[in-house]
Amino acid sequence: MLLTIIAAVFVLGVVIFVHELGHFMAAKAAGVGVVRFSIGFGPATPLRFRRFGTEYVVSWIPLGGYVMMASEEEADIDRRSGAAAIEGGGAAGEGEATGGFPPDQVFERKPLLARFGVLVAGVTMNALFAWLVYAGLAAAYGRVEDPTTTVAEVDTTLLPEAAAAWKAVPLPATVLRVNDRPVSHWEDISEAVLDPTSQELRFQLAGREEPLVLPLAGRDGDARVALLQALIPRWEPRFGEVAPGRVADRAGLAPGDLVLRANDDSVRHWQQLVRVIEGHPGDTVVLVVLRDSVRVTVPVVPAPEEARDARSGATRTVGKIGVGVQAPMVRQRFGPVDAVVEGGRRVAADAAMVVFAVKGLVLGQISPRELGGPIFVGQLSGQLARVGLEPLLSFLALFSVNLAVLNLLPIPVLDGGRLVFLLAEGVMRRPLPRGLRIRLSQAGVALLLAVMLLALANDVLRIVGR
Repeated sequence: MLLTIIAAVFVLGVVIFVHELGHFMAAKAAGVGVVRFSIGFGPATPLRFRRFGTEYVVSWIPLGGYVMMASEEEADIDRRSGAAAIEGGGAAGEGEATGGFPPDQVFERKPLLARFGVLVAGVTMNALFAWLVYAGLAAAYGRVEDPTTTVAEVDTTLLPEAAAAWKAVPLPATVLRVNDRPVSHWEDISEAVLDPTSQELRFQLAGREEPLVLPLAGRDGDARVALLQALIPRWEPRFGEVAPGRVADRAGLAPGDLVLRANDDSVRHWQQLVRVIEGHPGDTVVLVVLRDSVRVTVPVVPAPEEARDARSGATRTVGKIGVGVQAPMVRQRFGPVDAVVEGGRRVAADAAMVVFAVKGLVLGQISPRELGGPIFVGQLSGQLARVGLEPLLSFLALFSVNLAVLNLLPIPVLDGGRLVFLLAEGVMRRPLPRGLRIRLSQAGVALLLAVMLLALANDVLRIVGR
C-alpha cells in the first residue's frame, strides 16, 4: 500500500508539475506576471513560500495544479464560472487578480501570439517530457524483442468469432505483414493486432497468395486481445529455467536442454511440450533431450497441480515439472540519434491511441465504463513500480502524453477551450463577449465534474467487483 501511494504521488506529481512548469516558464518569457504556482488544488498546505512576487504552493488535493497569472478578465470568468474551484485558486479578489503586477505584465495586455504561446506551453512541455523519458529509456534499456514471426498453434478456445478464419490456416504459419506493415519480430505482430485505429486485420502469410482478412475492428479491444492470446509463437522446446528441487531438477534435466521427443512423439515447439506435460499429471513421461550434441533419455512424473482456466475460470488438475522456456529474446540497442527517433515514435503512437479512445467515447464506440480515475492511476502506478523502474517510467511518459492530448480538447476551462477563445478573438479582431465566455466556461466545468465523478465511480466499481 505504501509503495502504491508513493508511486501514485510520483506519477501524478511529476506530470502535473511538468505541465504547470510549461505555463509558468512561457508566462515568464512573455513578461506575464505570475501570482501563484500551485501543485494540487484546494486549500494550501504549510509548504508555501513567496519569491519575486510569485507565491509557490503545494495544495492538499493532489489531482491537479494551476498557474494563476496576473489577469483582469480571466480571474472574473474563472470566479463566476467555477473554473477557479476546479483549479484550486479560489475566487480571486480585485487586488489579487493582478497580484500587484504593473499593467504591462497583465495577461490580456500581451499580444495574441504571446498569449497563445503561454496557453499551449503546458501540453508542449508534457509532450517534450514524454519524448525525453522514452528516448532515455531507449538509450538506457533498448527494446526487448522476440524475433519469432511464426505462429506454431492457434488456441481455438480463445479465438474470437470474427477471427475464426485462423482455424483453416495450415500451421506453422509465418507472418510476413499485418495490414501491409512488414513484421520482423513478434512485437510487430502484437502492435498491429492491438492497433485500435485499424478497421480490420490483414495477415499476409508465407506461402499464401491471398491475405487472411479478419473483420475485427480495432475498437473491439477485448476481441483483439483474445486473438493475440490465441496466436501461439513458435518457440523451440528448450529449457531456460529449471526450478531447484522440482520434478525436472530431481530427474536431472538442466537449463539449455532441447526436448526432441516426449513419449515417442516428436516435439516441434514449446507449446507441444507443455500440452504433453500438463496432460499427464502423476503419469510417467519419457523425454528425449539433446544436451551438448548428445541425446539423453529422462523419465519424469509431472506433479499434479490445480490450475485455473483463463477463459472459463474453472479449475482443473494439470501436470507440472518446474521448468520455463528459453525464450528467444534479443535486446535491440539504440544509439543517441536512434533513441531520439524511438522516443518520438512512441509519443506519436501514444497520442494516436488517446485520440482514438476519445473519439470512441464521443461516438459511443467505447463504453464510458472504460474510463479510469485517480484511484485506477494510483493502482496501476503501484503495480508497475513493483515490476521495476523501466515500466514505471514508461507509464509516466504515457500518462504525460495522455494529459497533453486531453488538455487540448476544446472544452472551456481546459487549455484547448481557452485556445479556441483566442482563435475566435484573432478571427473577430476582438474577444468573445464576456457573458458568452462565462456561460461556456460554466458548461465546461459541469462537463468536467461529470466526467470526474464517472471515472471515480468506475474506480470504485472495479474495486468492489474484484
